[in-house]
Amino acid sequence: TGSGKTAAFLLPLFVYIDKLPRLTPVLAQDGPYAVILAPSRELAQQIAGECDKLSYGLKIRNVAIVGGLSIQDQGFFIREGAEICIATPGRLFDCIERRYLVLNQCNYMILDEADRMIDMNFEPQIVRIIEAMPATNLRPMEEDKWDEQKTYRQTTMFSATMPLKVEMLAKKYLRNPIFISIGDRAGNAAKTVTQTVIWATSENQKRTRIESILREQEPPIIVFCNQKGTCDTVSKWLDSVGHSSTVIHGGKVQEHRMENLALFKDGHVDILVATDVVGRGIDISGVKLVINYELPASIQRYTHRIGRTGRAGLKGVAISFMSPNDTEIMYDLKEMLESAKQIVPEELRRHPDAQVKPGTVGKKRRRDTVIYAKH
Repeated sequence: TGSGKTAAFLLPLFVYIDKLPRLTPVLAQDGPYAVILAPSRELAQQIAGECDKLSYGLKIRNVAIVGGLSIQDQGFFIREGAEICIATPGRLFDCIERRYLVLNQCNYMILDEADRMIDMNFEPQIVRIIEAMPATNLRPMEEDKWDEQKTYRQTTMFSATMPLKVEMLAKKYLRNPIFISIGDRAGNAAKTVTQTVIWATSENQKRTRIESILREQEPPIIVFCNQKGTCDTVSKWLDSVGHSSTVIHGGKVQEHRMENLALFKDGHVDILVATDVVGRGIDISGVKLVINYELPASIQRYTHRIGRTGRAGLKGVAISFMSPNDTEIMYDLKEMLESAKQIVPEELRRHPDAQVKPGTVGKKRRRDTVIYAKH
């Protein structure tokens, strides 16, 4: 997390597009030259902003196609012509189905946070988008049939965590895929993040510790919750005890989500309370502390959440509250803390669910085995 993946996929894309003919109104009727897919509206819009900055002076246009905004307006911008379409899978699928967009000349596809899109059940939409691209530009499986003069389709997948199901997807839909790992392939957190886990069995325990933590930490700070209602409740409580906070979750309309994110990025509020909507790829400079008010069920989501701090080589702190109900993540979190040489709370270290990975059968000790004898 925070290693520069956006620049890593945008810069080669600009080199590719720069070699193609300029997109005239006539050429624009066949759609964009490239598609970038992201799991959330906020991430898609952030990528569009970075695309604007990095392509300055290149005359490469992009359009963000996300849900929550007028599809008719987005269809107008598509028809105006853009070399790059940055979208969430659901909205791009809708645009293709409703004939607002075609991909007749799209030979470059980027899947950012690919594993999250699969988790969100976007695979059918992704497959439909792939099918809308020209099949004639697929690279032949046999190397002796490759034409060096021809532009073949290129597909890349990026993520800070790459679980097995995404590797299987790559093998299913990509031809001769190459796997490149930068840093820790196991998907551990960045070494720049100091991780602390606090065992808490009540809301009062959490809130007392958070008040103490906030007195010592400087903003901006992100607090993650699992449920939309919990986000609203925590934000109201933070405001009531003298802190300024705002909320982002899937229950907010897109305009409010954009406004609240801008308030936080611009420093008008100190604390952002959010679900995993901002747990992936969102880059907010200067975040020194991430608090997991509730732990997620998977270690991948945990890694992405705490990756909102300690980015681009800077130091960060992640504090997570754990309860006896967080059994699904206990084993993986204990392993991650130990491998990163972080302190493991005794309650976690000794918990039965921290001894065996979920889905596996632990070996019984000999003294726990009952032996029946015939008489």
